[in-house]
Amino acid sequence: MEKDASEPDPSRHRNGPVGVLYGEFTDMLNDRVRYSVSLTESALSIQKISASPGRTKVVFHLADCVGCRAHGGPDGADAGAYFTAYFYPFKRRWMSAGVARQRVEQCFRVALVQDPVANLREAEMWARAIREASALQAPRRDGVVYSEVRRPCRVMILVNPHSGRGQALQLFSGHVQGMLTEAAVPYKLVITEHQNHARELVRKADLSQWDALVIMSGDGLLFEVINGLMDREDWEQAIQTPLGILPGGSGNALAASVHHYSQSPPAWNEELLLSCGFMLCKGLVGPLDLVSIHLASQQRLFSFLSLAWGFVADVDIESEKYRHVGAIRFLMGTLVRLATLRVYQGRLAYLPVKEAPRYPKGNAKAVHPPAAPQRPSLCSSLPCQLLPNASPNQNSHRNHTSANSNHNSIANSSNNAITTKRAEAQSGGRSGAPPDSLLAGLDQPVPEGWTVVREEDFVLVLAIYQSHLAEDLWTAPGASADDGFIHLFYVTAGISRPALLRLFLAMEKGAHLACGSPHLVYEKVRALRLEPISPQGMITVDGEMVEYGPVEAQIHPGLARLVCG
Repeated sequence: MEKDASEPDPSRHRNGPVGVLYGEFTDMLNDRVRYSVSLTESALSIQKISASPGRTKVVFHLADCVGCRAHGGPDGADAGAYFTAYFYPFKRRWMSAGVARQRVEQCFRVALVQDPVANLREAEMWARAIREASALQAPRRDGVVYSEVRRPCRVMILVNPHSGRGQALQLFSGHVQGMLTEAAVPYKLVITEHQNHARELVRKADLSQWDALVIMSGDGLLFEVINGLMDREDWEQAIQTPLGILPGGSGNALAASVHHYSQSPPAWNEELLLSCGFMLCKGLVGPLDLVSIHLASQQRLFSFLSLAWGFVADVDIESEKYRHVGAIRFLMGTLVRLATLRVYQGRLAYLPVKEAPRYPKGNAKAVHPPAAPQRPSLCSSLPCQLLPNASPNQNSHRNHTSANSNHNSIANSSNNAITTKRAEAQSGGRSGAPPDSLLAGLDQPVPEGWTVVREEDFVLVLAIYQSHLAEDLWTAPGASADDGFIHLFYVTAGISRPALLRLFLAMEKGAHLACGSPHLVYEKVRALRLEPISPQGMITVDGEMVEYGPVEAQIHPGLARLVCG
């Protein structure tokens, strides 16, 4: 009978057949304890050598290994050498249900002969074999085309020491620094000193010196880095620099999203940090959508997370005063804002994704109150009326109209190729930045094919392009980093405070779309325009407050690259 290749063969103490490496080594602390160790292409198997029956075998999957190193004895009198492998497998939590990645170190002493050089050579051979095999076993998701950070990679890590509860540096030294050493990832730590420091730094940096830029902060610092890269003359090449995220702030939305995309069990706080650190060490890189956002002042921003107006933006900004309590600040801000719930007037239009279903399964279709009295709107020069012969599905969305530009030459021209002058204006001063071919410009009517929302009274408008809005807010359950969609949510006036609170509580498990709220609308879109009418309010981009006023946005699929799992 053919022997299983994963089973050790005591007759092979060195190199065995292709795909199998076997050896016997002693415990690093006790020479009388011996282990048989076998390495296959997918696992490292360890078994204690003992005369007693019922020997147990421990198997470590190489997909969970971040590195392995060889080293000599602690003093010159020790002729043995050592190799140590570092794993982060999923294990049951000690004090709560579920599993999370936990660090496991396996060290073995090599003492085949009395020659320390020969023993070290053997240890280095094992360490190299484990590293190479683990690199081939990096966890990958079906349907995602990955590249890899060059090895050994050079990483610049930017840390905002004031983010979250001001513990980012402590979290880095306590959890991440050791992982990078274990994975043999050289890095330079840069402490940001003021707002926009990171933006200025990456705008001028020699990016050829770095294989990845990693942010240890909340989401605001990555917003600075992305816009600094897009400020550069060589933006097209610069934005291809892999970007990594390590949660060190309050919201940590992108970190939670990246963890979710890896199809790992939910994690928070230090467990989330460990997961993101693990993915950084594995070094897989996938595409990341960015959204180009135009403000009334003609400033152009690039966003990786969200655009918010109303309730969400209010909570994000007003809860800054509770920053010292960490992520719970958002719950406190939510309760305060619910007590004095505001309604905002504005106009909203978007370019829907035609091939996508308008509402996910289980989400009740919106039923809205009659339209507000007619005012000049963002499609004021267009005939805003319900489509004739609309399908039952279309008729159920009484809050939507489709902008028909057949009667308007300006709208027709906006749907054609954008002129050089408009493209330059859209670049926001950036040389050669990608043109927004789906946008007409804030001074023009929305293009043909856009949907105009009839309601003008909103509690919130949220455009999000990742799965999570915070560690505990699974806002867009179907989203991925490179799906090419803006996930647009809005809540119309008339919703009660308890109903709004129920939506946000359900969002913790991604169940808010199944709540059946007639005031919640969800659409997948490629572009949008928002025009606030209320004179006071806040708009945020990636959690950062921006100029209040009209804004339009378009997605650019896969424009950037993200270290992910």
